[in-house]
Amino acid sequence: MSMDSTVTPDKPATTTPRTRRSRVIGAIIAVLAMIGLAALAWHLTHQAPAAGAGPGTGGGRAAGGAPGARAGGGPGGRGMPATTVGLATAERTDIPVYLDALGTVTATATATVRAQVAGVLQKINFTEGQLVRQGQVLATIDPRSFQISLQQATGQRMRDEAQLESARVTLSRYRTLLEQDSIARQDVDTQAALVKQLEGTVTADRAAENMAKLNLGYTEVKAPIAGRVGLRTVDVGNLVSTGDANGVAVITQLTPIDVQFSVPQDQLQELQARMREGARLPATALDRTRTQTLAQGRFMALDNQVDVQTGTVRAKARFENADSKLFPSQFVNLRLQVRTIGNAVVVPVTALRHGADGDFVYVLNAAERTVALRPVTRGESTVDKVEIRSGLQAGEQVITEGADRLKDGARVVLPGDRPAMGGAGGGRGGRRGQAGQGADSQAPGAGGPGAANPGRQRRDSAQQ
Repeated sequence: MSMDSTVTPDKPATTTPRTRRSRVIGAIIAVLAMIGLAALAWHLTHQAPAAGAGPGTGGGRAAGGAPGARAGGGPGGRGMPATTVGLATAERTDIPVYLDALGTVTATATATVRAQVAGVLQKINFTEGQLVRQGQVLATIDPRSFQISLQQATGQRMRDEAQLESARVTLSRYRTLLEQDSIARQDVDTQAALVKQLEGTVTADRAAENMAKLNLGYTEVKAPIAGRVGLRTVDVGNLVSTGDANGVAVITQLTPIDVQFSVPQDQLQELQARMREGARLPATALDRTRTQTLAQGRFMALDNQVDVQTGTVRAKARFENADSKLFPSQFVNLRLQVRTIGNAVVVPVTALRHGADGDFVYVLNAAERTVALRPVTRGESTVDKVEIRSGLQAGEQVITEGADRLKDGARVVLPGDRPAMGGAGGGRGGRRGQAGQGADSQAPGAGGPGAANPGRQRRDSAQQ
């Protein structure tokens, strides 16, 4: 029993000091950790803006909220670097107003060359794809039967002409006898009717002879128009006739050549007004990528009705096509210059921005290196330029690059500016911070030389 009484009081005496000591050590560690976190937070929140200001007096002014710190403000607030931007100057120039459409090249004339008389194809005088002249002989049909028909018609005419001449002589003799009262008038009238009958026969014979000559001429199949011959549809030795659907060849005229396109009905009034003025509207045919110009021409004609399904009107432009870059049934991009806006204020397309309140641009204040948001009204545009109808004057500078990171009043850095010596203090603010190394840098809490280098301050005090 005595042993139990001695052991029981000893356990609390040995464990209690250890538990109390552990609690004290844990509390000290927690306090030190909190102090370390607080120091880290203070360092991140107070030293980050000053660190960007660089060594020397400029950092003190930035930390104290002096003009050097404001110079470093970006579009969002303090401590952010200024944005490097690209510039362009608004200028006055003439802007052409174009109508762009997808067009189809159509030949000015297309002719299917068919035989006009039936016969055996004797000769072909062209090669496929050849350029031919109007009236050039393309093929020859066997002419022998037509030559014989011509000879028959000529012989018939000559025989009837001889009978007519004989009848006229007889009529002249009868009239002489009638004057002598030696013949009846009835015989004279009968002879005169015979002369007229033979005259009609000779006229018919001459017509038949001319028809035979014409048919003989048709044995030479000639090109009705000038152009390019397509692929041959018939070979030598085949019997051709006027009823052949494919004919002998197909010719398409390439110079000049037309492009058909569609005009939206909303632009008809302006286009018709220009036509009534007698204006010559230039037209340009471009390839499918709109990078290469195929031909230059002019507006030709406008159709007389609107297509109810598409709301457009067909139109036609004509091109000389001297170098044959346009080909029938080819698809091209047509650009028709409707009018020209003179002395318009234009800026690059990249300078125009779009917001909830409409279009705007950023205008540069060169003296303060800041930008101002300026609402504008846009007009016509080209590939790289856009017209500003109101809100901007010629000569003002606008931002073309880096505008996504800007807002009204933001500071910017221009491509020609020197690099800043003070880091986040900005180009001009950093230099002002360095120049203010005198009275301002010695102010209490300003982070002057003493604050920036405490070791140097202690050495100066020891020397004194």
